[in-house]
Amino acid sequence: MNILGISAYYHDSAACLVRDGDIIAAASEERFSRVKGDAGLPRHAITWCLEQGGVRKGEIDLVVFYDKPLTKFTRLLTTYGQVAPKGLKSFLMAMPVWLREKGWAPYLIERFLVRGGFGRPKAFEFSEHHHSHAASAFYPSPFEEAATLTIDGVGEWATTGLGVGEGHRLRMIYEQHFPHSLGMLYSAFTYFTGFKVNSGEYKLMGLAPYGEPRYADLIREHLIDLREDGSFRLDMDYFGYLDGLVMTNDRFAALFGGPARPPESPITPREMDLARSIQEVTEEVMLKMARYARAVTGKRHLVMAGGCALNCVANGRIRRAGIFDDIWIQPAAGDAGGALGAALYAWHHLRGNPRAPVATRDRMKGAQLGPGFSAEAIRGFLDANGLPYRELSDAERADHIASRVANEKVVGLFQGRMEFGPRALCNRSILADARSSKMQSFLNLATKFRESFRPFAPVVLEEDAPLYFEAIHDSPYMLLVDQVCQGRLVPGSGKQQDTPLVEWVNTPRSDVPAITHVDYSARIQTIDRERNPRMHDILTAFKARTGHGIMVNTSFNVRSEPIVCTPEDAYVCFMRTGIDTLILENFALEKTAQPPFEEEGDWRENFALD
Repeated sequence: MNILGISAYYHDSAACLVRDGDIIAAASEERFSRVKGDAGLPRHAITWCLEQGGVRKGEIDLVVFYDKPLTKFTRLLTTYGQVAPKGLKSFLMAMPVWLREKGWAPYLIERFLVRGGFGRPKAFEFSEHHHSHAASAFYPSPFEEAATLTIDGVGEWATTGLGVGEGHRLRMIYEQHFPHSLGMLYSAFTYFTGFKVNSGEYKLMGLAPYGEPRYADLIREHLIDLREDGSFRLDMDYFGYLDGLVMTNDRFAALFGGPARPPESPITPREMDLARSIQEVTEEVMLKMARYARAVTGKRHLVMAGGCALNCVANGRIRRAGIFDDIWIQPAAGDAGGALGAALYAWHHLRGNPRAPVATRDRMKGAQLGPGFSAEAIRGFLDANGLPYRELSDAERADHIASRVANEKVVGLFQGRMEFGPRALCNRSILADARSSKMQSFLNLATKFRESFRPFAPVVLEEDAPLYFEAIHDSPYMLLVDQVCQGRLVPGSGKQQDTPLVEWVNTPRSDVPAITHVDYSARIQTIDRERNPRMHDILTAFKARTGHGIMVNTSFNVRSEPIVCTPEDAYVCFMRTGIDTLILENFALEKTAQPPFEEEGDWRENFALD
C-alpha cells in the first residue's frame, strides 16, 4: 500500500512516501525550491518521493494530510472572535490565504497529482497535528512501548500532547490547548531578542550560555503559571500573537526594560540574559512534563517530537535526569516530520498493521531518506561545466578527506542520500578540525556568514564519545547536548561577561575548542559504522592521523539558505564560501583549481530577512 504523507501551508512543507509501513522517501520542499522554510504545497518533494518509490499513475492508495485544516480554521475564527475588535488587520491578512490555499488542501493536492501524471489518489484522509507528531516519534523508534510527548507552537488547538504508544497503537492521554503554548512562549523571546520566529529559535538557544538567568523569576512571576505536572497558563496581557502581527506587546517590553532588539543590531548583555532566562524556564517546563509522563504512563521509554523537541539542551537535561531508561527523538521533529507521522499513523493505528521488527537501531534509516546522486550523474555535471576534479578510489577517499581536515582545511562533504530534518548528519555537511582554535570564528564569518556567537557541533566516533563527553555517548541525530569532559577543559577559561563577545567566543576552552561552547557544552552527533560507514571511515582515518576521532560538523549551507540538495547546489555553496575542498561522492574538487565563479546580483541580500 502506497501512502503519501504531506505537511504544508504553515512552515517547512514536506512529503513522505510509506509503503506497507516502510519509509521509502521523505524530503522538505525547501531543499528543492531553495526557499528557506518553504510553506507552500510541496510539489517538488511530492514528485521526488513518488518517483523515488516508482509509483505510477493510479498507484497512490492514500494521501494523508498532517493536520485538520478546518479544525484549525475554526480555532482561528474563535480566537479572532474572542479578541475582536482587536486583531482586524491580522484577520484580514490571514483570511485570503485560507480561502485561496489552506482551506482547499485536498483539492489542490489532488489537482497537482492528476496534472503531474500520478492520477487521483484512491483515498484522502487527515490526521490531527499532534497525532502526526506522536506517530513520527513512536513508530520509527526502537521501542515497543513508550510515552509520547509532543510540544510545539500550535496544531489545531493542541500545543502539547501526552500519549502512549504500544505496538501498533497510539492513544492520547492529555492535551494543552492554545493560546497556552511553550513553543509560542519561546518564539516570543526569539522575536524580542531580534531573531526571526520559526527559524531563529536555535539562535536563541545558542545565545543562552553567554547570559545569566536574571529574568527567569520575572518570567515565572508574570508570564507563566507552571504546575507540577508541566501544564501551565500564560498571561496573555503580555503577548501580541492573539490580536496583532507581532509576538509581544508594550507591556512585555516594559517588563524587560525596553523595546525589542532590532534585527541585525548589536547583541547586548540584555539579550544574552533573556536567552538564558527563557532557556532555563523552558527546560524546567519540559522536565516537569517528562516526569509527569513517566508517572502517568508508567512507561520506561520516552519518544518526543514537535518543534520544541529540537531544543537539544532541554533534551540533554531530560536524558541525563534519568527519568526514563532511554529517550528517542524524531530527527525531523518539526512540521516536516508531520508528513512522515501522518502516513505511519494511517498505516499502523488506523489500519491496525503491526510494526516490523527493528532491523537496525531504529526504523529511520539514519534519516537518510532524501535524494542521492550516482557517480555518473555527478561526473556528467562536472564535465558539462568544465570543472576540474580528481576521482578518488574507495580505498583512498577517507584518508584524503582526513588529511585535508587535519591540515585545517574546510571540507564540504556531499555523499549518499540527503538527510530528512534540520540537521546535516554527514551526508550534506561541512567538516573541519575540532582541535583548531581559529575554526569557530572562521566558519561563522567566512564560511557560514552568520553571527559570531554561534557554536558548532561535533561529530565523533560512537566508541570514542566517552573520551570527550561526560554522560551522553549515543546521539546519532544531533539532538542532545552534553558537557565536555573535565579533563579536556582549559583551566580558567570560564565565563567572561566583561570581555567583548568576539574575544569571548574565540577563547579556547578545551583541547577541542572549535566544538566547545562557552558553558563547556556541545551538541553531539555520534557515528556508528552501521548507520554511516563512510563517515565512520573518515573519522577513523582522521584518528589515525591525529589521535582524535572527532571533527566539527555543520550543515552544508550558508545563512538564509536551505541545506544543499544537488551537486550543483553544493558547488555553488563551495564557490561562495571559505570551503577549501568539495567532495561529491568520490570526486574531489579544490577551490584553487576552479575557474572564476561569477553570479548576477548579491546572494547575501537575504541575510537581513532571516
